[in-house]
Amino acid sequence: MTHPALALIEFDSIASGILAGDAMVKTAPVARIVAGTVHPGKYLVLVTGDVAPVQEALAAGLASDSNAVVDHVFLPGVHPQVPDAIAAARQPQIDEALGIVETSSVAAAIHAADAGLKAAQVTLLELRLADGLGGKGLAFFAGVVTDVEAAVDSSCVAIDSSGHLLNAVIIPQLHSEMAANLVEATRFRTLIS
Repeated sequence: MTHPALALIEFDSIASGILAGDAMVKTAPVARIVAGTVHPGKYLVLVTGDVAPVQEALAAGLASDSNAVVDHVFLPGVHPQVPDAIAAARQPQIDEALGIVETSSVAAAIHAADAGLKAAQVTLLELRLADGLGGKGLAFFAGVVTDVEAAVDSSCVAIDSSGHLLNAVIIPQLHSEMAANLVEATRFRTLIS
């Protein structure tokens, strides 16, 4: 899913989300649309493609039913690791430090991940979105301490005004057993079974 632009709208109404997604693809020739439900009863519409059509589609989606919009993000020059992470790709390696940004929305987590990756030489270990998190988002950055600090700081600045930043932490020397757990999986049930 490599395209120059990405937009996502997060709805608290499934019906409104479907209506908006339809309006988005009718408005502009986006390269790809992915839409569907996530926990807890939200609906996500993600479009990718060239910058102008993605921006037009986003505007149409936001205008469709603005009362149902929880959050949205538009990334005209999305970092290549972000679409891969949205598609559930993981980078199972933790170097020196780990940074975690926790958000109350999927859109804010995507925005935070993009901002952090653009600010520093870090790897996006994982981007967790909504399901199994009560609708929250998590971005995990790995790298050397100074880069992880820069990534987390930039992530927080990028989403601070949205009101969706819940927490951000930096762990300079993650214990090897904790690192092994995180590299294996971040979901408890996956590690137990």
